[in-house]
Amino acid sequence: MNIQFIMEYLSALSMNNNREWYHANKDDYKKANAEFEKLLQSLMLEIGKFDSSILHNDPKDLTFKIVRDTRFSHDKSPYNPAFRAHISSKGKLPVPVGYYLMIKPGNQSFLGGGLFADMFKDATKMIRDYIAQNGEEWEKMIHEPEFEKYFTVQGTALKNVPAGFEKEHPQGEYLKFKSWYLEYPLKDEELKDAEMFLAKAAGLFKIMKPFNDYLNKALVGFQMPAR
Repeated sequence: MNIQFIMEYLSALSMNNNREWYHANKDDYKKANAEFEKLLQSLMLEIGKFDSSILHNDPKDLTFKIVRDTRFSHDKSPYNPAFRAHISSKGKLPVPVGYYLMIKPGNQSFLGGGLFADMFKDATKMIRDYIAQNGEEWEKMIHEPEFEKYFTVQGTALKNVPAGFEKEHPQGEYLKFKSWYLEYPLKDEELKDAEMFLAKAAGLFKIMKPFNDYLNKALVGFQMPAR
C-alpha cells in the first residue's frame, strides 16, 4: 500500500481539476484507487481486533466517488481530490455509524466517527431521545480523559433546545445537535509511513468506538429513507 502515490495523484488532480487531465491520467487514478483499497483492507484488519463487526466488508464497497455533483454549487470543479471511505457493520451507509477516513493533501486529511448526516430527522430524534434518557452514560463517555485528549463532539446544531425537551436539561447543549460526530485532523507528514499511520488510526478509532456504540444503540431500528 503506497500512500505516497495516493498523495501525489491527489495533489496532481487538485492542480489539474478538469476532465481532460483526469481522463488522460485514468491509469494513475486506477492505481491510486487500488492503493487506497489496500490501505482500507489493512486498516480493517487492525480495527477488526477490537470491532469484528466490520471485517466482512469489501473495501471496494466502502469508498465514495471523487466525481462531484456541481449542479447546486458555485464551485464547478468536476472532482473532489480526496479518497474517502466509511467503515461500519453495514458498509458505507451513514447508519449504523462507523469509522470514517478522508485522505486529502494539504493537511486536510482526517479520521472521523459518528453521524455526519443531519438530514435524517428520524435519526436525529432517536439520538436526542436516547441522550435525554441516558445522560449520565453520555457524560461519562465524552469526559473520559483519553477521549477528551483527542476528540470534541461536533455537529450542526439549533440555537435553542428543541421543543419537547426541558430547556435546562443537563445535556441541553447536545440536544440542540442535529448530527453528532468526531474529527481528528491529520497532517500530510503523518501519512508518510503507512505502518505508523495504520497503528495511529486504529488506536484513535478504538478510543472512538464507545461513542459510535452509544449512537448505534440510540439508532437501533432506524430505517434509511427510501429513495
